[in-house]
Amino acid sequence: MAEVNGIKVPFVPVINENKLPERSKASSNSFDILFQKELSKIKFSGHALKRLEARNIDLNENELSKMELAVQRAEAKGAKESLVMMNDKAFIVNIPNRTVITAMNISENADKVFTNIDSVVFT
Repeated sequence: MAEVNGIKVPFVPVINENKLPERSKASSNSFDILFQKELSKIKFSGHALKRLEARNIDLNENELSKMELAVQRAEAKGAKESLVMMNDKAFIVNIPNRTVITAMNISENADKVFTNIDSVVFT
């Protein structure tokens, strides 16, 4: 008797390798490209989303693009926690995770002190 995965079976399994479906390399590459694109996007933590809403901070597509560029620049320099300054707005961003941790309007920050950052990026 033949064995399949250590189990004796009363038949001989026939596998025609020529008829196995092949994964399309084009679709696989398309998925990889799409997946990498999604991973590279900026994310917002729950805390940051609450701060954006509470402080009436809106970001348009242009500003999000600037934010992504700022994160890329900080990442290229080896930054871990960056303060991204954009006009009258400030964002603390975890660079390795590409995640905005908090957001504020500069005029509302009474102390004007930022801690636990290793870099500042001006956009």
